[in-house]
Amino acid sequence: MTYHAKVTPGGKVVIPAELRRDLGIRDGDSLMFEKDKNGGLSVKTFEQVVREEQRRFRAAVGPDYSVKQFLADRGSDWPAD
Repeated sequence: MTYHAKVTPGGKVVIPAELRRDLGIRDGDSLMFEKDKNGGLSVKTFEQVVREEQRRFRAAVGPDYSVKQFLADRGSDWPAD
Protein backbone atom coordinates (compact mmCIF):
# COMPACT_ATOMS: atom_id res chain seq x y z
CA MET A 1 0.00 0.00 0.00
CA THR A 2 1.15 3.52 -0.74
CA TYR A 3 0.69 6.46 1.61
CA HIS A 4 1.05 10.19 1.02
CA ALA A 5 2.24 12.91 3.37
CA LYS A 6 3.52 16.44 2.91
CA VAL A 7 6.53 18.02 4.57
CA THR A 8 5.40 21.10 6.50
CA PRO A 9 7.53 24.02 7.68
CA GLY A 10 10.28 22.87 9.99
CA GLY A 11 10.55 19.50 8.23
CA LYS A 12 7.55 17.96 9.96
CA VAL A 13 5.78 14.98 8.40
CA VAL A 14 2.60 13.38 9.70
CA ILE A 15 2.68 9.60 9.35
CA PRO A 16 -0.81 8.46 8.32
CA ALA A 17 -2.79 7.00 11.23
CA GLU A 18 -3.43 3.65 9.51
CA LEU A 19 0.30 3.20 8.90
CA ARG A 20 1.15 4.16 12.50
CA ARG A 21 -1.34 1.58 13.77
CA ASP A 22 -0.10 -1.14 11.41
CA LEU A 23 3.52 -0.55 12.42
CA GLY A 24 2.86 -0.01 16.12
CA ILE A 25 4.26 3.52 16.12
CA ARG A 26 3.00 5.41 19.16
CA ASP A 27 3.20 9.01 20.36
CA GLY A 28 6.63 9.67 21.81
CA ASP A 29 8.40 6.81 19.97
CA SER A 30 11.88 7.55 18.65
CA LEU A 31 12.27 6.95 14.93
CA MET A 32 15.50 6.31 13.07
CA PHE A 33 15.95 7.56 9.49
CA GLU A 34 18.45 6.04 7.11
CA LYS A 35 19.22 6.88 3.51
CA ASP A 36 19.65 3.71 1.48
CA LYS A 37 22.14 3.16 -1.33
CA ASN A 38 19.49 4.00 -3.96
CA GLY A 39 18.70 7.37 -2.37
CA GLY A 40 15.52 6.13 -0.72
CA LEU A 41 14.55 6.59 2.90
CA SER A 42 14.04 3.93 5.54
CA VAL A 43 12.18 4.74 8.75
CA LYS A 44 12.35 2.37 11.72
CA THR A 45 11.47 2.59 15.35
CA PHE A 46 14.34 2.64 17.82
CA GLU A 47 13.15 -0.74 19.09
CA GLN A 48 13.33 -2.22 15.58
CA VAL A 49 16.92 -1.02 15.19
CA VAL A 50 17.90 -2.48 18.56
CA ARG A 51 16.35 -5.87 17.67
CA GLU A 52 18.12 -5.90 14.29
CA GLU A 53 21.47 -5.17 15.93
CA GLN A 54 20.86 -7.83 18.57
CA ARG A 55 20.20 -10.38 15.79
CA ARG A 56 23.39 -9.33 13.96
CA PHE A 57 25.41 -9.61 17.16
CA ARG A 58 23.90 -13.02 18.00
CA ALA A 59 24.69 -14.26 14.47
CA ALA A 60 28.29 -13.07 14.84
CA VAL A 61 29.01 -14.50 18.30
CA GLY A 62 26.72 -17.54 18.38
CA PRO A 63 23.66 -18.45 20.39
CA ASP A 64 25.53 -19.42 23.58
CA TYR A 65 27.49 -16.17 24.03
CA SER A 66 26.51 -14.43 27.26
CA VAL A 67 27.14 -11.18 29.06
CA LYS A 68 29.31 -13.14 31.50
CA GLN A 69 31.40 -14.41 28.58
CA PHE A 70 31.64 -10.89 27.14
CA LEU A 71 32.94 -9.56 30.44
CA ALA A 72 35.41 -12.45 30.74
CA ASP A 73 36.65 -11.75 27.20
CA ARG A 74 37.25 -8.13 28.22
CA GLY A 75 39.13 -9.20 31.34
CA SER A 76 36.51 -7.65 33.57
CA ASP A 77 35.57 -9.16 36.91
CA TRP A 78 32.32 -7.19 37.14
CA PRO A 79 29.88 -8.28 38.31
CA ALA A 80 31.67 -10.38 40.87
CA ASP A 81 30.24 -13.87 41.44
